[in-house]
Amino acid sequence: MEIRRGGTPDVPLIMAMMDGAVAWLAARGRAGQWGSEPWSGSPRRVERIEGIARSDEIWVAEVDGRPAGVLAVSPEPPAYVDAASEPELYITLLVTDRAFTGLGVGAELIDKARSEARAKGAGLLRVDCYGGGDGRLVEYYRRNGFDPVAEFTVGDWPGRVLAQRVPAPA
Repeated sequence: MEIRRGGTPDVPLIMAMMDGAVAWLAARGRAGQWGSEPWSGSPRRVERIEGIARSDEIWVAEVDGRPAGVLAVSPEPPAYVDAASEPELYITLLVTDRAFTGLGVGAELIDKARSEARAKGAGLLRVDCYGGGDGRLVEYYRRNGFDPVAEFTVGDWPGRVLAQRVPAPA
């Protein structure tokens, strides 16, 4: 697996991964997270992804040259999450192509986020995710070293903020 720097040219790729994730979740009765309609069909959601690609650092994981996952990080959280009282790196997007399930793509991208946080001198790495349904997404992040630290709601969407400490470089 290789991880390369991405950017705005990757918006179509990100949208395709989002659409695939939505279809996968909806097929399993888990539409509460991102709905059941393709993100690419929603101008508001396309604009959101374009904004992330313009303002955040984008990293694309590739397996045998094929895009397998995307990570976006920012030194600031989204508007619906309170800022930290210390330097942080915030994962604003993490999505993987379902064709690469089980290969550790998400975990590798989280490792990349840790590495970037360390390089930037941020001792805190945070992420937010869907906090409803069966709780699988929160558990995924827990398995990857995060601890739940806050709950929030955007409309009727329940979210969780999770955090982990990033050790300083040796």
